[in-house]
Order: sequence, then C-alpha cells, then structure tokens
Amino acid sequence: MSKLQYIVLSVAISLAIAVKLSADELAENKGWSSFGGVPGGGRYSALDQVNRSNVDELEVAWIYHSGETSGYDAEIGPSFDETTPILANDLLYLCTSQNRIVALDPATGEEKWAFDPHAGLIDAPLLARHCRGVGYWQSETPSSGKACEKRVFKGDRIGHVFAVDADTGQPCEDFGRGGYMSLSDYEYNGEGFIDLTSPPVILNDLVIIGGGVLDNVRANAPDGTIRAFDVRSGEERWHFNTIPEAMRDQTGGGDIWPPFTVDVERNWVFVPTGSPSPDPYGGNRLDPIPYANAIVVLDGATGELVWHRQLVRHDVFDYDLPAQPTLIDIQQGDEVVEAVAQITKMGVVFVFRRDTGEPVFPIEEIPVPHTDIPEDRTSPTQPWPTKPEPFSTQSMSEDDVWGLTFWDRGKCMEEFKGFRYEGIFTPPSLRGSLILPSTAGGGNWGGVAYDPTRNLLVVKAHNYGFVFKLVPLTSEEAKGKPNSWSMSREMIGTPYRVEGRRWLSPWGIPCNAPPWGEMTAFDMSTGDTVWRVPLGQVSVGPFGLFKTPKSWGSPNIGGPIITGGDLIFIGSTMDSVLRAVDVETGEELWSADLPAPGMAVPMTYQAGPDDRQFIVIAATGNAIAGTDLSDAYVAFALPESLTKKGQN
Repeated sequence: MSKLQYIVLSVAISLAIAVKLSADELAENKGWSSFGGVPGGGRYSALDQVNRSNVDELEVAWIYHSGETSGYDAEIGPSFDETTPILANDLLYLCTSQNRIVALDPATGEEKWAFDPHAGLIDAPLLARHCRGVGYWQSETPSSGKACEKRVFKGDRIGHVFAVDADTGQPCEDFGRGGYMSLSDYEYNGEGFIDLTSPPVILNDLVIIGGGVLDNVRANAPDGTIRAFDVRSGEERWHFNTIPEAMRDQTGGGDIWPPFTVDVERNWVFVPTGSPSPDPYGGNRLDPIPYANAIVVLDGATGELVWHRQLVRHDVFDYDLPAQPTLIDIQQGDEVVEAVAQITKMGVVFVFRRDTGEPVFPIEEIPVPHTDIPEDRTSPTQPWPTKPEPFSTQSMSEDDVWGLTFWDRGKCMEEFKGFRYEGIFTPPSLRGSLILPSTAGGGNWGGVAYDPTRNLLVVKAHNYGFVFKLVPLTSEEAKGKPNSWSMSREMIGTPYRVEGRRWLSPWGIPCNAPPWGEMTAFDMSTGDTVWRVPLGQVSVGPFGLFKTPKSWGSPNIGGPIITGGDLIFIGSTMDSVLRAVDVETGEELWSADLPAPGMAVPMTYQAGPDDRQFIVIAATGNAIAGTDLSDAYVAFALPESLTKKGQN
C-alpha cells in the first residue's frame, strides 16, 4: 500500500458516515478512529506488519509523558488515565486524568497541541480526574483553513462536554457556551453530577452522550439519560430516559457509564445501561424498570426505542452492563447472522440478533436466591445464556477458599462461613453476602475483541469476590464509627448504610483460589470455547521482587485488541506488562515491561514515512488497585530496519 493510499483509507475510516462495515471490510480495517477501533466496537485492525513471525523483535519506539501521574488526592479522590488514543486527521488524540485533550504526532509521540479547559474556558474545580478517550468528527467536505471543520469531543466528571478544533486544540466557539456545554442545564431528576468518563460516540452530525451517576450514595440519584447534540451548535436533538416517569422521584440510575456503539448502516445506537439507585438496596424501587441493566437500542435520528433486552432484573448486585456492545457478523452455515454481543459482570456473554433482539443462542431462566431484607423483593429468576459458557469463576465452596498459608486461609475460611452465599446472584444481607463474580466483574469496561476472519470473540475475566453488607441506621453498629471498608456510607433516602469491600486475605490476596485473571476465546459460529488461559502475574514480596506463578493469573482492568498479524495485544494486569498472544492458541509469544500497569485498552495504527506499525498503550497504573503509577504512554514498533518500504 502506498502512502497516499493509506492516507485516503485513514480519512475514509475516520469520517462518521453511514457506510456499513461488513465482515470482509472489517478484515481490511487499518485505522483506529474510535474507542472500539471501528464504529461497531470490535477492536480489530487488519494491520499485519507485526505478526507471529517477528513479534519478538518489537521495541519501544517512543514514550509520551503527560506530566500527570494518576493517583489519589484526599480532597478530590482517585484519578485514572485509562485512555485508548484514537488516530484521525493524521494525529493521535488522547485525554488525561486532569481533563486535558492532547494531540501527538503518531510517528514520534511529539506533542502538537494540548487543550486545558481549566485554563480560562471553565471556572470549575478539578473534580474530573478520569478519562477513557475522546470522540472525533469532521465535516463531509471540510473547508481548508476554516476553524472547527474537524472536532474532538470530550466529557468530564461533572457533566461538561468540550469541543475543540482538531487541528489547533482551540475551543469551537459556536458549540454551546463558547466551546463547551453543561449537562447541568438539562433535567435529570434526583441529585448529583453526571460523570462522563467514557468517550462520546459520533453518528453523522450528532455527538451522543450517556454518563454515570453515584448510584450507591442515595436512593434518588440522577436518571440515566442518553442525549444527542448537534456537533456544531451543541443544541440537544433528542434524549431518552431509562427510568419510568412514575418512578423518577424515588429512584434514579439506570445510567450509561461505559462506551456505547453505533450501527452506521441502520443509524442505531446500542446502549449498555446500569442498575437503578441505590445499587445494593431495592426497597424504594419495587416496580419493574425494564430499561435498567439492559441493552437499549435507539434510533439515531429520533432517539426512539427500537428494541431492548434486560439482562439483570431488580439489580441489587451492582451488576451494571459494564462494556461497549460489540457488533459482529456470525457465519452459521450458509447464513450470516448480524448480531450484537454483550459481556456482563456475571462473566457471561449474551448474543442477540441485531435487527430484532432475538437471542442467537437460547436463554433460560435460572432460579436465584431471595433477599432477606424485609422491605425488598428480588426477582425469583434471572436470564442466563446457554452459550457461550461463562468466561469467569461462577461459584465456590469451602474447598475453594484459598490462602498462601494455613493462617491466612483460615482467616478467609472464617469469613466465608459467616457470609451469606448461595451462588450466583446472592443478594446483599444484614450479615454480609459474598458477591461472586464481584461488582467489578467478571467482565468489565475493557470489553471484548472480535476477529471477523475467524468468527472469534476474545474476552478477559476478573476473578475475585466482593462483600456487600447492609447496616440498619437504627442499629448500634450504624451509630458507631464506619469501618475502613472501601465502601462505607449511608445510602441517603434509605434505612441502611452500605458497607462493601473486596474479599481479600489479611495479606491483600484474594480469598478465592486462582486463577484471578483469565482470557477466553469463543467460536461465535457455535458458541463453543476455543481456548482459555490464565492472564498475568502479580508482583509480591519486598519491593515486588517476586512474581506469582503464571497459572495464578492476575486481577485486571482493561481489555484486548486483535490484529491481522494473528496477535492479541493486552495489558490490563497488575504486573506492568504488555503481552502479545497467539489468537489461535492463547499462547503468549512476547511481553515487554511497562513503567506501570497498562490498565487500559491498547490500539494500533501505521504512520511515518515507512508506514511503521505502532502499538500504543496508556501505562499509567490504577490508584484504587494499589499499583505503581506513571504518566507514560508507550509505543512499540519493529526496528526501522525491518519496516522500510517494500518490507511490509
């Protein structure tokens, strides 16, 4: 491919135009113009310059330092940089934990411009310390030299949405209040901020935004609402509220904090929603809320409902739909089934026909435990897919309680015997319940990667338990000082305080047996498992000098991508390593140390005079997970001697 051909292809992919990407066309995709790589969210690139035969030659090509080390601040809480950069307009765009948008030269990592909304545009405290990416739009026929014919969009944690010129980083003054708009101008009911950590999506000339809420703080949190705005003016074109009108004064949530997906051919938006508020208690919301914990599909032009499927009923487990729905074309015999795959925190994948929402694989109703909270009433059954099989740990017994020594295993066993635990969907209780998979999944926001040439869906799993306990506000325990659990707060508008924490031994190690992290590949033609392997290691001992065995895996945050070089690239793990894995076998072929864990989704692209393929990951760590921290984006490529023109 010539340089000119590559530039033309990159621009075509970057344009938000209504062109369907078929399985064959996906197999030719070499850009990365959105969080999921392509509008359907498959995280697949056809680039094959780096492949199984030469991946062990990869080396660091450049490192960009944002100057903002993610961490924990006593006043504003934890900050996270979990960004997947995007390639558009011949630049690499990313966002930082302190709200900046940055444009880099994709071949060298040199900063071209940076936009800081706190430097004169908005007068707001730096509460916004979390970002996973940005969105990109350009006019179908951009005028040369005219400002804001190409735009980059980003949200923050208090409901601001910024639009900046993609060439210069200057605010687009025709958008909203001179370059930004505030969701505080719109009715959400309830109380609290709208938290925009995930990138907006672009569909034609609309920027479409969801947003998370603090759904475990109060009963009546803001309603989960999807809104579409004109990319030029910032004027609202439509909105959809996930909470029934009759319940909006008593509950909220049903929010949309992960990325969501567009089907450009149908002009539809696929939205993964979360639980109603508050997460662990449902006594204030006994009536059905069908658009919560659901895939909700909306008409992109009007915001009208097309179809929906609720995957968790009356959620008291914090089992939000955690990741971007992924549009896939499944070859089943002579038929190509246009489908959407949705992973869950429960560690299972639901697969539906894209046009109707009918299951591709049968879904059954399984009986689940009942709540023992007097005012609450949980669903007697939950929907459960028969295929693919679960990709994470689903249950445990006393035999599965684990420890490095008899002492710490004994402490974990003592706790386990005191918990309420009756398998999947055990509800929170007064004595404390074990939730497994945990509130972090199972599956989480890193999502899946889909190889359209093999019909292969790859997903990683997070395997440890979480403990939920409800404490009546009238009890002596509630009147005492809250404990040191990671979640300990009164749920405003309810008769309870909630306490929650990861189920760890006194040494900070999961009390359930490893592997604590896994990666699985499914053949989506049949729903069968192709391979399943442990993922990552954990550094232990003084100064982290020792690593646990590979068979133990690692807790993980982030997700995989797949390339045409027959490789999966994934960071995610606690051990500050980026890995390349054989897509057909799950075998690890290459790894490289990072300055901190790459708890994000990597991406890949070609750039430079030699069309060099780069793999880039935000290696910034995670404050809540207690990892090392960094401000580094690291790019890997083959040595220049191997990537001269004609050697691709």
